Amino acid sequence: MGPLAGLRVIEMAGIGPAPMCAMLLADMGATVLRIDRRGPSDLGIPGELKYAVHNRSRNAVAVDLKKGEGIELVLELVGKADALIEGFRPGVMERLGLGPEVCLARNPRLVFGRMTGWGQDGPMAHAAGHDLNYISLSGAAAAVGRAGGPPVPPLNLVGDYGGGSLYLALGVLAAIFEVHKSGKGQIIDAAMVDGAASLMSAFYGMYAANTWTLERGTNILDSGAFFYDLYECADGNYISLGFIEDKFLEQGLKLLGIDQSEMPPKMDRVRWPEAKVKIAARVKTKTRDEWRAIMEGTDACFAPVLNLAEAPKHSHNVARKTFVEVDGVVQPAPAPRFSRTPNATPTAPREPSAESLLDWGVASTRIASLRKLGVLG
Repeated sequence: MGPLAGLRVIEMAGIGPAPMCAMLLADMGATVLRIDRRGPSDLGIPGELKYAVHNRSRNAVAVDLKKGEGIELVLELVGKADALIEGFRPGVMERLGLGPEVCLARNPRLVFGRMTGWGQDGPMAHAAGHDLNYISLSGAAAAVGRAGGPPVPPLNLVGDYGGGSLYLALGVLAAIFEVHKSGKGQIIDAAMVDGAASLMSAFYGMYAANTWTLERGTNILDSGAFFYDLYECADGNYISLGFIEDKFLEQGLKLLGIDQSEMPPKMDRVRWPEAKVKIAARVKTKTRDEWRAIMEGTDACFAPVLNLAEAPKHSHNVARKTFVEVDGVVQPAPAPRFSRTPNATPTAPREPSAESLLDWGVASTRIASLRKLGVLG
């Protein structure tokens, strides 16, 4: 099931953005085989395997990549794949004997997706780093935070997953589309710093137009505006108000019980703090559920701020089946949705199994031989 049914992808096991990219492809129906290293590894799995949600919906096999037979096995699989994705530092795949030149020689139609933080070249290409470092270099980290306060890490959504996983998936699928025209594969250089910068495109445009300041918490979308922020309720919970457009602002203030004539002009930035004080005081008079009863489902651009335990239980998410439960673990369902080729229900992460190779046309006798040689775990 899914629009990518029939697509075959090799995933070199790793952590963070590359596994999520593989999850997205598998969620949409691609047959993904994860190549785990045989022996101890740090793949960021939190306890039981079932909690490694990014590893769902695909098989895995443990291969000793220090043995020539292991490398040859991976190259055999590459010959049958549409794409390979890896998230190592530049040069690691080459040292293993699985660099893009070798793989493309085996399969000229292969799309070789490379996921790094800094990119395949540049003065920082070989340095260690994490999401926070990549979004810092892109300009994103400096823009997130309250006025007068320090930058606030936006989880690892902007670098690892937004700027990494999604751009790698987009690049891989775009290159696969191009293969149908040229018959030739290519290498995808997906860098998280590039992706995070790309996500900031609109803000760079606004900054160039002098409609965005460099001071955090003073702009429309960064908590500066009174009409776009999170407000604390009487019970300590929060609600989000995002009535940017005039007609939504009018309805939002009406439902809050605030006379619009008592508020400053919407774009009078000097008086935004004054307006925020007024709204904050009003929101504090009711609990989050009381505000939900008044504002939820209206055009006031309202939503309660829910935590990880609450979000799956909200009636809208329940109705849309936005979350699913797999092996007792509540997790987001595959997205986006397709009308004619719907995604399959995710399956729990699986332990590496040599039998996974059967689906890739590797004979059982060959699997047994590789086991005896210590190539397969």
